[in-house]
Amino acid sequence: MQKIAMLGSGFIGRFYAESIHGQRGRDRVVAIYARREESAKKFADDYGCDFWSISMEEIISSPSVNMVCIALPNNLHEEAVMLCAKHKKAVVSTKPLGRNAEEALRMMQAVEEAGIFAGYLEDLCYSPKFLKALESVKSGSLGRIIWAKSREAHPGPHSEWFWDIEQAGGGCILDLGCHCIEISRNFIGKDIRPVEVMCWADTQVKPIDAEDHAIALVKYENGAIGQFEVSWTFRGGMDLRDEVMGTEGTIWINNFLRTGFEMYTSGRGGDYVAEKAESKSGWLFPVGDEVNDLGYNHMFTDMFNAAEEGRDAAETFYDGYVVNAVIDAAYRSSKTKLWEKVELPVWRGQEGVTKPSNYVEHDEEHYLIKREVTHDGRNKLILKNKITGKISEQDV
Repeated sequence: MQKIAMLGSGFIGRFYAESIHGQRGRDRVVAIYARREESAKKFADDYGCDFWSISMEEIISSPSVNMVCIALPNNLHEEAVMLCAKHKKAVVSTKPLGRNAEEALRMMQAVEEAGIFAGYLEDLCYSPKFLKALESVKSGSLGRIIWAKSREAHPGPHSEWFWDIEQAGGGCILDLGCHCIEISRNFIGKDIRPVEVMCWADTQVKPIDAEDHAIALVKYENGAIGQFEVSWTFRGGMDLRDEVMGTEGTIWINNFLRTGFEMYTSGRGGDYVAEKAESKSGWLFPVGDEVNDLGYNHMFTDMFNAAEEGRDAAETFYDGYVVNAVIDAAYRSSKTKLWEKVELPVWRGQEGVTKPSNYVEHDEEHYLIKREVTHDGRNKLILKNKITGKISEQDV
């Protein structure tokens, strides 16, 4: 059983508590830290916590707690992790791990030196559709992955601190791009080094100092490309989509906005439809089991089982650090308008990976470009001569 101290009583802390209390059944949020006394008391009442405090260290150091869950603004993550390391408490942290890779690296090194379990709460890498897609990719159904794209777009986050660049550390790239980057890393291979990033970002709509819209390409050492599209300006709800393209197949995933559940209402009923929904009337697109469909259930099950079995979770602080490093390169690129190198002073994946050959052998003289069946029923090959480079067609 995990006896958890929740740090943060806001939107994400409540999502986490719903999942923790509902999935394995034996885990409990026993303590809550919040910056405001009234928020801590309400959370404790709502989730049956044994005690609450507005002192972070008091909650973390309690002997009644064996794991800490960080659901705090980004600028407080490092303080919380350092206290967990000090008091030797297992810790799981919401995304992004840090406001930048330097913060993330310090946190990773602290938990490793303390010898404590540390998990990175990247929920969208645990959604049921993602897990099924990743299983297909790992089984080879798509062949060699050459492109992985992830999109997250919605009208903007819930709490005021997200909009403050000092507390948050950035805008939609940090808030949403962290999901998208890690999704692509999983499909391409987390042991494949991300080498450079080209990013466009702008503040198009919101009166804030950070970016509210961005698009980027992440180049990997094996030649694969990751792509992310993120926005706090999208109207119409929350759009979560992933695409994976390999040499032998393709996957399209729509996690949230078009899931096969459509409903019309006059709006005279309840107010809540789904996260980031912008309307309560007309044609709506509810989510069957929001906590499960967004990956929280599978995520906490993996975290708790990993802690109890003495193994790493599927998503670790190291993964959070790599994601932060990619994001740092994206921010540099958005300013220089150039490809920017991903700086990874600690890298634990493959070294010296080269891009595989693009050529498919057909026979001793030719490479195969394409095989197809034409509208008139012919089986046709398009070939390239290995010596002359001439392109030719051949019926088979």
